[in-house]
Amino acid sequence: METLVKLSFYCFAASSVSLAASAVSYIAFSVGRVRVRQATMATSTGSTVTTSRAEYFPGPAVAGRFGSMLAGFGAFFALLAVLFRGIAAERVPLSNMFEFSLTFTLAISVMYLIFERAYGTRQLGAIVVSIAFLMTVYIWMLPTNLREVDPLIPALQARPIMTAHVSSAIFAYATFAVSFAAGALFLVRKKWNARWLPSLEMLDDIGFRAVTIGFPLLSLVLILGSIWAHDAWGVYWSWDPKETSALFTWLVYAVYLHTRTLRGWRGSRSAWILMFGFAAVLFTYYGNYFFGGLHAYGGVN
Repeated sequence: METLVKLSFYCFAASSVSLAASAVSYIAFSVGRVRVRQATMATSTGSTVTTSRAEYFPGPAVAGRFGSMLAGFGAFFALLAVLFRGIAAERVPLSNMFEFSLTFTLAISVMYLIFERAYGTRQLGAIVVSIAFLMTVYIWMLPTNLREVDPLIPALQARPIMTAHVSSAIFAYATFAVSFAAGALFLVRKKWNARWLPSLEMLDDIGFRAVTIGFPLLSLVLILGSIWAHDAWGVYWSWDPKETSALFTWLVYAVYLHTRTLRGWRGSRSAWILMFGFAAVLFTYYGNYFFGGLHAYGGVN
């Protein structure tokens, strides 16, 4: 078992390096380049006037291709890290913040690559893959004792429902990261007329499609969490800080879907809701640091 745990950590380290290089490549591709063009014009008096104009162009295409390749490597090594740790623990690795964040890194990478392939655009990687890399930085900062495989405490021994509940949360958060990136690029494209970025229509559609995947998953998180809470603690809902923040996050994305589908909201208003929604996701994710509660058994308080 110890060998598998070490091998899992080595794969995680390789994933960290790959995602770091991928994020840099995507940023180089997405930021674009500035060229200054000068023009000389003759006036009616015979003199000449020189004018200059800055023009923005897409970043080097090779950087985007490298970003995709390295993101694939990052996802592959993250998959191996999760697989080896799962074999060592004889369960899906979801029991503490180290395992949860490791699997979350895999989910973000995979979901991003799916959307990149579906829409044929790489600029989202500058944000989504950067989030995945920052998640690896967070994992490196966690206490080293969380890297060990320990027996599950009684509250976590309901494996089927724990696996479904936590896995749904991981993939919901991953799709919300994609929607956040789409919303952020939408605002950038609209404010600065960054023509090398995807069209406003595409970014709006990506954000919507991501939420339509993540919202049902988050709904499943709340439903399964209530059932599990009743089995473990005797109540369906206890207003635990993590429960409450998850419900608030669900309400934010419910507002997004309601206003977009029934009220016809598009554009900047919807993009700002996506910004706020992902802020709620981050608060839900890291809320244990501030409020503790019944979910503080994840390895940090």
